[in-house]
Amino acid sequence: MVFNTGAALLDAIVLSVVSSQEEGTYGYRITQEVRAVLEVSESTLYPVLRRLLKNACLTVQDREYGGRNRRYYRITEQGREVLSVYRREWKLYSEKITAILSLGRIRL
Repeated sequence: MVFNTGAALLDAIVLSVVSSQEEGTYGYRITQEVRAVLEVSESTLYPVLRRLLKNACLTVQDREYGGRNRRYYRITEQGREVLSVYRREWKLYSEKITAILSLGRIRL
């Protein structure tokens, strides 16, 4: 993809992926779901998860799986509020970008 993906958009995408799993989801699965739509590396996504943890948008819990620990992430109430803002902002932003790319102008 030729378009750069900024930190806010990555945060929004990761929050959306995590929010879709009520019981939480683990890092590798998050990475796979994001990589299905964006060209990003694991090394890009783990700092996003750490930032969202630091900002209290996610919680983390280690669970045993197949004799190993797997780190599960869950969205917090604060994370849901942040995601809601991202979704509203994305709707407005994407409508404007679509208008300018398809029509060559936006309505003012």
